[in-house]
Amino acid sequence: MTDQPPSSTPPYGPGEPGPYDPTQGAWGPAGQPQQGWVFPPTGGYPPGAGPYGPQPWHPGPPVNWYPPGYGYDPNDPLVTPPGAGLAGWFSRCRGSLRRGWRQLVPIMLLTQVLPAAVLSVISLGLDPSANWAAEAETSTTAALPDNFAVELVGLLVVLIGGSVLVGLLQAVGWAAGSWVITQQAAGQPGSLDSALRYGIRRALGLWGWTLLVSLLIGIGVCFCVLPGIYLAFALSMAGPVYLFERHNPIGRSFRMFHDRLGLLLGRVALVALAVIVGTLIPGALEGVGTSAFGTDPFASPDSAVGAVVVIGITAVLALPAHIAQMIGLLVTYAEQRAHEAPVNTPGLAAELG
Repeated sequence: MTDQPPSSTPPYGPGEPGPYDPTQGAWGPAGQPQQGWVFPPTGGYPPGAGPYGPQPWHPGPPVNWYPPGYGYDPNDPLVTPPGAGLAGWFSRCRGSLRRGWRQLVPIMLLTQVLPAAVLSVISLGLDPSANWAAEAETSTTAALPDNFAVELVGLLVVLIGGSVLVGLLQAVGWAAGSWVITQQAAGQPGSLDSALRYGIRRALGLWGWTLLVSLLIGIGVCFCVLPGIYLAFALSMAGPVYLFERHNPIGRSFRMFHDRLGLLLGRVALVALAVIVGTLIPGALEGVGTSAFGTDPFASPDSAVGAVVVIGITAVLALPAHIAQMIGLLVTYAEQRAHEAPVNTPGLAAELG
């Protein structure tokens, strides 16, 4: 048998269907060259040819696109994805407040505002400065008033001990508020009673780490103030780290701060500014209001009631500062986690437990 050269005509007879033409969507007639096809086969269209012509080449995925299951979501209600910037951070803070203010307001009133107001009333009642001033006016010597050291130590013990106990209640509120914000962002119900139960369960550990952080910041302030400011920023993520990760909150907070210094410094500075403005103004109003009742407001029932009312009102005025601090730091923590690895709100809610 001898080899035959390939035929130069299509292997279809008259009346037989030709090859399927994908550009026409039909079978071509026999013996008729099909549009876009050549015979014999050449291996496909040459570069730049074909029914669709040359197409532009994209070196990467579109902006704000993430592969399925990768973990980032540009529309995540709590986690600000890398590249979203300050606008994305503000948007998630506003969303957290809009979803959770009905639960956050009573939580902050019970665990932040009320304990602070009670401590202020006790401090005002035990403040011996009025007696010291009266003794100084009647004394002809420059000696300190009688029992000065005892009264001063007693006042310091009350202030420090009261602040420690208030810190425990504040830890309940921080844990409960963080749970509410995360649950609601994940689309889960975040009721007030469930939040408080969660806060009580996690408060003791958070309180202990908060005391240690406060001690470190206080020592830093003693060394010319600036080290204390540095420690306040560097340890700002310790609370959220403990609630979500449960280990090494101080070391993790330091690493977050130094890995993304500019980003975290800017976010925490905005939170600190809101807290300073939101607490200094009520504090100044409290001082002016209580001074109107004399150096010893508890000398008479009327002045005592007036002083307590002033302290209560000014304490409530500081409520926005407490809420802004909690939301701002929590959203900042979620953003820091997103820069380390893909994370989303359901994953953070699962970590809270």
